[in-house]
Amino acid sequence: MDADQSLELQARVREASASQTALQIRGGGSKHFYGREASGEILALGGHCGIVNYQPTELVLSARAGTPLVEIEALLAEHGQFLPFEPPHFGPGATLGGAIASGLSGPRRPYTGSARDFVLGVKIINGQGEILRFGGEVMKNVAGFDVARLMAGALGTLGVLLEVSLKVLPRPALEETLIFDYDPARAISEANRWAGQPLPLAGAVHDGERLYLRLSGSVAGVRAAQARLGGEPLADGAAFWQAIREQQHDFFAGDTPLWRLSVPPAAPLLDLPGRWLIDWGGAQRWLRTDLPAAAVQDSAREAGGHASGFRGGERRGEVFQPLPPALAALHRRLKAAFDPAGILNPGRLYADF
Repeated sequence: MDADQSLELQARVREASASQTALQIRGGGSKHFYGREASGEILALGGHCGIVNYQPTELVLSARAGTPLVEIEALLAEHGQFLPFEPPHFGPGATLGGAIASGLSGPRRPYTGSARDFVLGVKIINGQGEILRFGGEVMKNVAGFDVARLMAGALGTLGVLLEVSLKVLPRPALEETLIFDYDPARAISEANRWAGQPLPLAGAVHDGERLYLRLSGSVAGVRAAQARLGGEPLADGAAFWQAIREQQHDFFAGDTPLWRLSVPPAAPLLDLPGRWLIDWGGAQRWLRTDLPAAAVQDSAREAGGHASGFRGGERRGEVFQPLPPALAALHRRLKAAFDPAGILNPGRLYADF
């Protein structure tokens, strides 16, 4: 399916701007749970889809925001390429726009880069109904403020994504997963030590019992690293990493609120009750706990990071870590510049944003 609904979407945003009507931007709905409770009339982007441009030899792909991730990944696979930031789907309806708007990246993120790092350009509708284009389809196209990458993780609060251009990469020749019987503290220590060495790392997660390390690259490079590190090979590593990425691992089952903590990778274990899963070699830590939000966020801040309520819990309060005053003021100025009437996903990030 290939459909350009840019003009229809633009007209809808202009009407909403004129009438001061809030819009709730919705693609496939797979990440509707993420962020604060959404409000406003639904602006559906699922029908605005299709690959706009794909140049395998240039490692660049451009597609409309409503294009399903599975369609993009299938096309890339035909040419031996992939999305290196491993965007989580969280459902069969996941779209490219939702992947970039949420800014979420998979287990490969510390070693290859985040969703934001691979955005080359975007086309958006701002809160006044203007269609704007930022960036392009090459790496060296940014002069001044990089607005295109600003859209990654903004949850649609700065603009309605119409198109996204991404850098893609060749799929590695070989991947192997090694298992180590390390406790969480040793897992963090070893993962950080290995990260400082010339090793083809592509994932390091401790599931509460053991450390899983993914090696990815040339056959010779992966085999040499495997021989050097030891560990127990995992027969079906691909299934394990998909379960981590899609939160289908047993750790993520249940109704206890799930918190996502971003801290310095070598930070010691946090003294908080609950169940932990340590990802990104220690930089991303998932916590299942019933603790109040302030307790989790204060602990993350003391460790030099921040915490976000990811699933479950109270979504009408502040889900994301409160910003320092200066940074909050900058966010408000950006919101005012892109969406002066405040109609695009109001309150999705913060109550006053």
